[in-house]
Amino acid sequence: MNADDHTITETFIEVGDGHQLYAQDWGSKKAKSTILFLHGGPGSSCKDRAKRQFNPAQHRVIFFDQRGCGRSLPYGSLEHNITDKLIEDINKIADHFSLKTFVLVGGSWGSTLALAYAIAHPRRVEAMVLRGIFTGSKSEIDWLEQGHFREFFPEVWEAYLEKTPKKYHHDPGSYHMERALNGDVRAQQASAFAYDCMEGALLSLDDRPRSNDPEGYDPLPARIEMYYMKHRCFMPDRHILRNARKLTMPVWLVQGRYDMICPPRTAHELHKALPNSQLIMTVAGHHGSDRAIEDISRTILLQFK
Repeated sequence: MNADDHTITETFIEVGDGHQLYAQDWGSKKAKSTILFLHGGPGSSCKDRAKRQFNPAQHRVIFFDQRGCGRSLPYGSLEHNITDKLIEDINKIADHFSLKTFVLVGGSWGSTLALAYAIAHPRRVEAMVLRGIFTGSKSEIDWLEQGHFREFFPEVWEAYLEKTPKKYHHDPGSYHMERALNGDVRAQQASAFAYDCMEGALLSLDDRPRSNDPEGYDPLPARIEMYYMKHRCFMPDRHILRNARKLTMPVWLVQGRYDMICPPRTAHELHKALPNSQLIMTVAGHHGSDRAIEDISRTILLQFK
């Protein structure tokens, strides 16, 4: 079987609060372990490229778009959209597919949500395979919002400041978050675009040119991310790192050594706190489709059948 031969079952799952989540049941129904894939963002969605790390003849993977994301409804909604709700959504999705336990796979914000879920419901998680580690702590959020990455990418920070009035140069993150979340339609679009361009320029070691034209740009995914970052991911500071010792299931951490969005020090600290983890550092940036990260993830996942 190849990726073009398998059957995909698509559905919408009611999770309450007026939200319906789009989900795909993908791959082999004969797999002993089912994988739940958690996309990044917050505010992104499941992309077909994420499937390249899985084998449809071997793996069964449940892909779903989180609240307000992708094909889930209502699109772009911030109502009842907090981390605790997303954690319970995972339970509802697992129950819908009659899964008592499962493997969690995710990157960036997907790693945050996987870890937060496992802390809340450790008995349901068989193992985790995570990349681009982000735990939602204040220092990690400040790394991006306060432009600490500018030691390595000064031109990216300068471009962000160019989209910010000079009187807000001391704290451009707060300026753009306020406009993206509470401004009029044009302000929302402009500030979400500025933030997205800044983050997007740091995603990968590969050269990924991005448009500098906000016309036609959809601000809703970035608005969801900015909403979560403004509220510190709706978790106490260092919640995941302080509770990591409770996670005794096998955990694989795949981290780009040149990740400019989620610096490697977090992956190292988390690895030291987890009782049963392996940390694989590789020559890559943050993007999950960077070849080194994708190859390592695919190799790890071969053991799940």
